[in-house]
Amino acid sequence: MTSKVICIVLGGGQGSRLSPLTATRSKPAVPIAGKYRLVDIPISNCLHSGIDRIYVLTQFNSASLNKHIKNTYHFSSFSEAFVDILAAEQTPSSVAWFQGTADAVRQSLHHLAVHEFDYVLILSGDQLYQMDFAEMIEQHIKANADISIATIPVHVNDVPGFGILKTDETNLVTSFIEKPKTGFEKWVSEVSPQMEAEGRVYLASMGIYLFNRRLLYDLLQGNERTDFGKEIIPQSIEKHKVISYQYEGYWTDIGTIPSFFDANLGLTDDIPLFNLFDKHPIYTRARMLPPSKMSGTHVDKVIIADGCIINASRITRSIIGIRSRVGFETIVENCYVMGNDNYQTLEQIEESHQSQSPIMGIGDRCHIKNAIIDKNSFIGDDVKINVGEKLENGDYGSYVVQDGIVIVKKRAVIPNGTII
Repeated sequence: MTSKVICIVLGGGQGSRLSPLTATRSKPAVPIAGKYRLVDIPISNCLHSGIDRIYVLTQFNSASLNKHIKNTYHFSSFSEAFVDILAAEQTPSSVAWFQGTADAVRQSLHHLAVHEFDYVLILSGDQLYQMDFAEMIEQHIKANADISIATIPVHVNDVPGFGILKTDETNLVTSFIEKPKTGFEKWVSEVSPQMEAEGRVYLASMGIYLFNRRLLYDLLQGNERTDFGKEIIPQSIEKHKVISYQYEGYWTDIGTIPSFFDANLGLTDDIPLFNLFDKHPIYTRARMLPPSKMSGTHVDKVIIADGCIINASRITRSIIGIRSRVGFETIVENCYVMGNDNYQTLEQIEESHQSQSPIMGIGDRCHIKNAIIDKNSFIGDDVKINVGEKLENGDYGSYVVQDGIVIVKKRAVIPNGTII
């Protein structure tokens, strides 16, 4: 069944709502949980579901994503499995950038044509969830559907941010509206007793679609429709059999800094909503790093990735990414420290000490709270971040403040004694 499916992971646009994390990388390449990339989530879900032919579509800042895909997903020479990047390209028939989700798939159809498949699974590259797509495909085939949409029950407060749909008793989608602002009452749907008890009675599209191959080609060719949620799906409901696959597990759309921050720190909970210790692991690049080393540090609700050297006095509810260095007498609270791409040599560290400039990582006697520290940052000694009065939103050069969260930019240098 899943051998008849080919998957397309949409890499998204510029990712401006995740800026500055997307200043030098595409959204799917943004690090999560200290050691993974966002794109590892949909790819891992596919592989665990038996889907092993996957294209990732990108057009902005795709170099780091290309490198990650190349270094991570290797298959047997005797297998047809692959995870390949399809970057936006100029061709004789198309000289423009991707204009939307549907346009991105349209411009990539000629790459799919060389493969044997009956169904196309379309996923987003910036969501955190664990789903068995085989169940969705099975329901699609049994219902003899043309299009299946994965849906999740949401609360009334969340309705304006989603495409909302209504179904009948057979899961057939009867109506669809993109991000409604008023008139919510008529969009209430039948959901499970648990979802109803939580007040989650509106079915929202998760941006996960399953199309029959022939129909997808028919819908995309010979027209200029650019978006699935705004055009393709609403226009297909009356003409084709579109069904809902209702999912009630954990799912979050990581499209903004606050949602990204909350999703990551939520992983440190005693029983997190997203389980990193599931029997189906998240696949990512295999790095030959040493185990992490800590000395004199009190930790509580902390995830620490490989290769770290930590001498902090206290770290609470934080994620410490690969190759991180945290200095003596430092306190880290409610932070996501992404880590580093390499170690400094002893010679480089000595040169920094001689010039009294920061070394890579977090220095001594720092106090950092409610912050995201992007990769390869140099935070000096005696630095205080977000431990005083509430900060105003804005871009301050080496760091950005958004909704009370300080984001230290990639490769930023924060001098000794700085107070933010």
